[in-house]
Amino acid sequence: MLNSTPELSNTSWKSSGIIILCVRFVQGWIFWGGGSRRFIYDPEKLDPYSSQWMANKLQSAMPGALLGIEHAISFLLQHFILLYAAIILFSLVELISGLALIFGFFTRTAAFATVMVSLALMLIFGWQGTTCMDEWTMASATLAMGLTLMLSGAPIYSIDNELLKRKPHLGQKKWFTVLASGDLTWRQLKTLGMLCLVFTVFFTLSTYSHYRGAIFSAYHSGPVSAYHYDLELSNGIVKSNGTVEFNVYVNSGPTAAPMYIIRIELVDANGQLIETWEPAHLRTLSDHQIENKYPYNRITVGLYGLVAPVSAAAKISLPPIKVALNLSRKKYQLQIYTVNGHRWDLAVM
Repeated sequence: MLNSTPELSNTSWKSSGIIILCVRFVQGWIFWGGGSRRFIYDPEKLDPYSSQWMANKLQSAMPGALLGIEHAISFLLQHFILLYAAIILFSLVELISGLALIFGFFTRTAAFATVMVSLALMLIFGWQGTTCMDEWTMASATLAMGLTLMLSGAPIYSIDNELLKRKPHLGQKKWFTVLASGDLTWRQLKTLGMLCLVFTVFFTLSTYSHYRGAIFSAYHSGPVSAYHYDLELSNGIVKSNGTVEFNVYVNSGPTAAPMYIIRIELVDANGQLIETWEPAHLRTLSDHQIENKYPYNRITVGLYGLVAPVSAAAKISLPPIKVALNLSRKKYQLQIYTVNGHRWDLAVM
């Protein structure tokens, strides 16, 4: 990269710096705000013993995360040291990159960091938002702003510019131009600008199409709904004495409130009712009978049965209610009812 060319004068770069000032400040404040809330103003978000602990929010996004990231999140949730380090590192990147953009220090590096964070947020949280795609909208906007700041740098009203004034030779250093700020030739700017545009268009439209359609297909609520709850049931086993075991995973739904399971029934192949677990039975289940996979968002007991937030996963063991049951080894069906009248079925045997 070159410091300046006859095609783009130093005045042109100063003009671009003036034009981009508002974007630089807002992008910087968004990321500074995200980091400072955790480290300064709301430290409970970094407290593993607090209900506001960031792992809860991270787990809540797991069902809809793209590109296999849900498996990485699941791994982190089960390894506390790595999880805590990842949350601290993520928060530090937000804090430092935000401050760097506000003051224009190593601006292109800071802008690149915000681009990476925006991509991660879009892939992890982009499906969430019950009234609109709140997380996706924010991430796509900060992605575009970050790429724009990578192109412009901070050629005026910035620490980068002050460094260039005091040490003009830095303008001849490629590393300073790439990492901080500096003039690009018209050819370089056009090439990089078009690459950023192509990437932005592709990533924005592809994720929007995945989450909502309305490009090549009709508008839809997405493969993982942020509106309606869903249960993934598996590994159903019924023992001869009537004990039933199964795995449950709340794999979609709004994160603002949990799902409530109020009744579970066991029926035979003819539809005859064998056993019923009412709220009075469900709320007596112990921790040994609800083996949660993750230590954060958990399936717990409540006044009206089981409380199951989005992303909670557990192995549940239902003790028999009727005395002296002697069930034969044949197929049965488990029917799980929620407070809004929905039912999920699982074949058990």
